[in-house]
Amino acid sequence: MRPTDVKRLNRQWRRSTGGRLALIVESVTQPYNLGSILRTCATLGVDRLWLAGNSADPLDPKVGKTALGTAAKVDHVRAGSTAEALAAARADGYKVVALELASGAVPLHAAPLDGDVCLAVGAEDHGCSPALLAGADAVTYIPQIGRVGSLNVAVATAIALAEARRREWASLGGEADAPVGN
Repeated sequence: MRPTDVKRLNRQWRRSTGGRLALIVESVTQPYNLGSILRTCATLGVDRLWLAGNSADPLDPKVGKTALGTAAKVDHVRAGSTAEALAAARADGYKVVALELASGAVPLHAAPLDGDVCLAVGAEDHGCSPALLAGADAVTYIPQIGRVGSLNVAVATAIALAEARRREWASLGGEADAPVGN
């Protein structure tokens, strides 16, 4: 595809997208993970990203290596605490859905991702904090059938954000079928 075809296709998808999507990133300390998350956020139209805990700095050059300039395209705010990030998301009208394999969590395909949704992800090693899980409106997990029981936080974030968008686009029916090139 030519660059103009890609731009046209992306414009068509943007016009078909009305739901707001946000993200809370809690204590994601690895710069390359945060960079990848920022790039995914820019790609899928995340409106706001709250950084909580000791998350890496979006201006760190290592973040930039994977973000490829997308940190400037995603509205991001450093929250003083997880509680502040949750309160800010709710004040902006988002339902908060934490991504964690935890007691009471529902599989991603059954998660309440309708309307304005703020997904929340936690640290690479420990996942979401108890405070984040307790403050979320719902908790979801990504079903896995392989011999490994976890995903990289950036990959898990991408899967969950893409699922939220896919749900919205699926509700449009055939009108969302944008052809790729001619």
